[in-house]
Amino acid sequence: APESLMQALEDLDYLAALDNDGNLSEFGIIMSEFPLDPQLSKSILASCEFECVDEMLTIAAMVTAPNCFLHTPPGTEEIALTCWRKFSHPAGDHFTLINVFNAFKKANANSASQCNNEKWCRDYFLSCSALRMAEIIRAELVEIMKRIELPISKPDFGSKENILSIKKSLLSGYFMHIARDVDGSGNYLMLTHRQVAQLHPLSSYYNTRKIPEWVLFHEFSISEDNSIRVVSEISPHLFVELVPQYYFSNLPPSESKDILQEVINRLSPVSTMKEEQK
Repeated sequence: APESLMQALEDLDYLAALDNDGNLSEFGIIMSEFPLDPQLSKSILASCEFECVDEMLTIAAMVTAPNCFLHTPPGTEEIALTCWRKFSHPAGDHFTLINVFNAFKKANANSASQCNNEKWCRDYFLSCSALRMAEIIRAELVEIMKRIELPISKPDFGSKENILSIKKSLLSGYFMHIARDVDGSGNYLMLTHRQVAQLHPLSSYYNTRKIPEWVLFHEFSISEDNSIRVVSEISPHLFVELVPQYYFSNLPPSESKDILQEVINRLSPVSTMKEEQK
């Protein structure tokens, strides 16, 4: 549909993948080397700047591979949730996926038998085939990084600096996938489409006492009860720091946009002073 085509071109423009003539920019050409969604490609390239490439490649592989969490047989839901909570990360689902992948790799390293690997996955209600696919995808992404001579930073998962860097990398690509809890009960209003969504049941925030107000999500699904999947908490300050100004100015009016504008107004005197000092 023409509307879909125009939306896609607009999204690529926001990601700085197009030049003024509508052709791929130099940045867009590098993005196109990756067989991924443009937002994910942009996040990987941003991770080179923020020095969290190793972790970002794992996230990219995990969200590209099939869902690693198995559908639980009736009566085992609570057991599965208890198992999955062992991988849960307070910063959000993207970080939880890194924990799952690293645990799978560790289980692989400790066991030479394929049967033992599959048993480990069954014990934790995880899909062995999905995690193996994630391994293959990640290895391919590493090869692409080497081929186009992009730096791969050393693993540093867990440090405060690394978590902040991962969030910055994700926001660099997924600033169009931001939602805010408008009533404190998990009704998330998406900034771009002004549509209300709920957390997916597999989210680590689902059914927790305190859910984050502002989140970045990987995808939105109408078929799954208007849910947002793979969700991590972000701060308004981090969003306004990384969002392209021309994207923000084109957002439809909303209370969320007003809140973000207040953050920008508070930060602008500091930004002006920094520019003068430079």
